[in-house]
Amino acid sequence: MQKYLKRVDREYEDVRTNYKDMLTLNLPNPADFRLATISFKGAEGTVYAGEEFTLQFRYTDKYPFESPEVMFINKPPIHPHVYSNGFICLSILDSDWTPSMTTAKVCLSILSMLSSCKKKEPPANDKSSMAYFKGKSPKQVTWLFEDDKC
Repeated sequence: MQKYLKRVDREYEDVRTNYKDMLTLNLPNPADFRLATISFKGAEGTVYAGEEFTLQFRYTDKYPFESPEVMFINKPPIHPHVYSNGFICLSILDSDWTPSMTTAKVCLSILSMLSSCKKKEPPANDKSSMAYFKGKSPKQVTWLFEDDKC
């Protein structure tokens, strides 16, 4: 097993063991650790309370030195930093990524981002961005991080 896949496997075990009441890990193909989905519910007392969301993680052999590709699948939340195609504008998935980040930490950061939001609204440029995003992965997008507020 390649070194990065050993780390991914340890991180999956961390999610299964330490976050089992919060995060649900699924491997679409158990023989392939490079692709996983993680489901969670919006935190109580937030505008997303009780809503279920699913993130897709895609890892490459450059992990953990490069972030995984992370995006919402199925129905993404309506949020100022989440596009209708599931892409997430979050600096830790791009320029602020460090190898000390883990799968669980990414999930907790996204849950925190959702929890701090006071009003459900899409990004201002959601509709106009769809043509730019077409045929791209979130890792191929040049993100501009303009604020730290929801």
